[in-house]
Amino acid sequence: MAKMAFQHEAGTAMECLSIPITLHKEKDYDQEGREILKCGFKIGGGIDQDYKKSPQGYTDYGIYVTEVHDGSPAARAGLRIHDKILQCNGYDFTMVTHKKAVSYIRKHPVLNMLVARKGVTST
Repeated sequence: MAKMAFQHEAGTAMECLSIPITLHKEKDYDQEGREILKCGFKIGGGIDQDYKKSPQGYTDYGIYVTEVHDGSPAARAGLRIHDKILQCNGYDFTMVTHKKAVSYIRKHPVLNMLVARKGVTST
């Protein structure tokens, strides 16, 4: 089977292995001493962003993991840079704005995600 380039149009079927990742945020404190929950990753993308200007070279409007901090809950859960978040706690992330994705991720203490990973189409 020939390898296909990882290019996906939002709202269409995609041949990939959906990798389940469960991330439990950890408690920390901000500069003012308020309790916060940290997950240890950053995202890029969204239907309101121009993916053609993406420094990572993404080819669609999906939500992608752009940074994973060493030793963070995200790293321990197995999240990797360039993973595409397809779902989070059952919420469809393939047709979401960047702001909505960020607020959804911040809102929940546990993130049950399905991600697509470049080059992974089967186990």
